[in-house]
Amino acid sequence: MKTTHLLIVSFFLIFTTFQSLSAFPSEADTVKIVSPALHHEVPGDEYVPVSLEEMPRSPGYRDDGSDYFTIQVNTDEDGNNIEGDAANEPSIAIDPTNPDRMVIGWRQFDDVTNDFRQAGYAYTLDGGEVWTFPGKIDAGVFRSDPVLAADNNGNIFYNSLTVSGSSFYCDVYKMEPGSTDWDEGTYALGGDKQWMTVDQTEEMGEGNIYAFWTSYYSICYPDFFTRSTDEGDSYEDCVSIMGTPYWGTLATGPDGTLYVGGYSDQGFIVSKSSTAQNSGWPVSWDSFSVVDLDGWIAAREGPNPDGLLGQTWVAVDNSDGDYSGYVYLLCSVERSSNDDPLDVMFARSTDGGITWDNPVRINQDISTHNWQWFGTMSVAPDGRIDVVWLDTRDNPYTYFSALYYSYSIDGGETFSEDEKISDSFNPHLGWPQQNKMGDYFQMISDVDYAHLAWANTLNGEQDVYYTRINPWFVGIDEKSDNGLLLRVFPNPAKDELKVNYQSGMSGETEVQLLNLMGKTVYSTGKTHPAPGQHHLTINTAYLPEGVYFLRVSSKAQNAVKRVVLMR
Repeated sequence: MKTTHLLIVSFFLIFTTFQSLSAFPSEADTVKIVSPALHHEVPGDEYVPVSLEEMPRSPGYRDDGSDYFTIQVNTDEDGNNIEGDAANEPSIAIDPTNPDRMVIGWRQFDDVTNDFRQAGYAYTLDGGEVWTFPGKIDAGVFRSDPVLAADNNGNIFYNSLTVSGSSFYCDVYKMEPGSTDWDEGTYALGGDKQWMTVDQTEEMGEGNIYAFWTSYYSICYPDFFTRSTDEGDSYEDCVSIMGTPYWGTLATGPDGTLYVGGYSDQGFIVSKSSTAQNSGWPVSWDSFSVVDLDGWIAAREGPNPDGLLGQTWVAVDNSDGDYSGYVYLLCSVERSSNDDPLDVMFARSTDGGITWDNPVRINQDISTHNWQWFGTMSVAPDGRIDVVWLDTRDNPYTYFSALYYSYSIDGGETFSEDEKISDSFNPHLGWPQQNKMGDYFQMISDVDYAHLAWANTLNGEQDVYYTRINPWFVGIDEKSDNGLLLRVFPNPAKDELKVNYQSGMSGETEVQLLNLMGKTVYSTGKTHPAPGQHHLTINTAYLPEGVYFLRVSSKAQNAVKRVVLMR
């Protein structure tokens, strides 16, 4: 049976490669065919047991910036780095019922001289300050391509690829609410380069698990999508996705519509299903759209010569704000309009994925010789779009990279100035007998923060890190003398002014907007907010244009910002 399956797959690969190379000769200048057959997991070295307890130790890495903090997560019980192992390709899940409970999974290499990989993971119960690395799921079994997600009840799922002979398939493990242990796992069909999401809306499909992968390397070739409607207890027979996307991700919209973004032989596409949420119906696809990102996906070159340079990210604004339902697509793209090796490109749809605006470049580095790779996107519940990527601009004509960040609060119309939030590191350092950093990072956003799981070599080895980014204060170096952080935007403003402040103290507090004469034109009155971040929106449509001052004051802390209102 396995021999027959292998022959079928081999014939399909030969036929499809020939077909894809000749299918669109007239579009050779705009669409580059990047065959998924060229990049997949290949088991190599045999498993050799290694005692991590006996390996040398060095200090675990931590960096506390003014608007972020970064901490290594694959450490021992004392927070020390384990020398000689490696970890990459991380994915993160956050328990919505208890956001202090997070889990990161990764490809674990117990010894950098051996490319046998396993399903590593760590968890935190205090919002990322301390991480516990218990070891591997299913130790001694080849596992790769970890993808994590959570449902609204606090169940956390870990989708893990494994290989048996020529058969690629996935198991999904469940960690129940309040637990830090995994169950025995459930066979979930699947294949190479899979991705998974859980519907966290309150619509008909709430709790549904959706997964897709590369059809070329799959237990159910030629199909490549499955669904679970029973909290992961079982997974349905595989089906195909209209447009045949690969190397991408999934997202659900506010009405439960499912979107799949990826690359294809037509370029970047987004496929859409309004029926996947209905457990009583078979999954069918409404349509798919080709999305112009001014280029093509890149793999097996430059900073990551054995891996992707970034996968395709699709996300939806699920807020109740002005941009609710907007669909976004992002990828690090090899440009077609210029010679830039890689830029982070973004496009949006304001009509549910039917039509798409022209692409925009997120990174503000305008040179055409730097690499902006591993572009990663997430959308917060209030609609803020967060984007990170690795960037070589600080070390031109090398592959040394630093983490950069930008965000949008106007539905992708504009993005904030790029902010560097890590030191530079050499991505070619510490390869675990495999020349890559993995194929992706993952980020999840909430109203206050962007939570990123990523890999780097900041400590001289390839390890996995958690970074919590505070978008509201990115680019703000100054604090008030008493430690209060305050940001107002947009500035200049028109009809409304958004205010964010962060205080380390509790006590009676008042937020006021004053005109040039010192008259209060808006006030929250005396409130007693707890320490932490606070957000409010002030209606300024009724105020005349001019200069105002936004003041946050308490007995212990005060801060003032100059604000301009324009009409």
